[in-house]
Amino acid sequence: MQHSILLIEDDESIVEMVENYLVREGFAVTHAFTGEDGVKAFMQQSFDLVISDLMMPKLDGMEVIKIIRQQSAVPILIMSAKDSDVDKALGLGFGADDYIAKPFSMIELAARVKAMIRRATQYSSPEPKQDQVLTFGDLTVDIESMIVTKSGEPLKLTSKEFDLLRLFVTNPNRVFTKAQIYGFVWKDDYYGDENVINVHMRRLREKIEHDPSNPEWIKTLWGIGYKWDGQ
Repeated sequence: MQHSILLIEDDESIVEMVENYLVREGFAVTHAFTGEDGVKAFMQQSFDLVISDLMMPKLDGMEVIKIIRQQSAVPILIMSAKDSDVDKALGLGFGADDYIAKPFSMIELAARVKAMIRRATQYSSPEPKQDQVLTFGDLTVDIESMIVTKSGEPLKLTSKEFDLLRLFVTNPNRVFTKAQIYGFVWKDDYYGDENVINVHMRRLREKIEHDPSNPEWIKTLWGIGYKWDGQ
């Protein structure tokens, strides 16, 4: 089965390089040079993955991601040279799943694309039901329904934030390295780029911890990784 990719990027040289490489890898690629054209293409056709730049005139990448997320749960990969924009797109609920920093190698890009599509295909398959409701102080995590409440109030977690939380609460007191976290949650090889994990961990702590700067639940073991401090 040939998977289809929507590439939204205003730099023609990058579009040509990325499109040519992904086509050789067996993907069908549709490109758009503006955010407006990207949204229009998305509304007219079904895609397995969206790759979008963030810095584009008029309708920028974050607006494009928000519009797409209102319509679909399709995997979205960001291309950006600015960490601050990546932080916003990954951490503020815009809905992007992963990012690759410019300049990047085509081999790494293709690996990310294949892994994201593979994960999306796996997640679309039915999973065994889990009947678990875990409580930690005023925090309650319903594994089956994916509902998290704090002091009785529901929390709005992104899918990756919930995946991280589920990993920790179902393995209390176990220490996870960043490479292990990336493998379990993103189901991919760890490239040594800490930004994606750091952003998601920070946003998760801001939602579940009373004092994110002095976390009660997700503890950092400097130079090693993280663990959930619960029984």
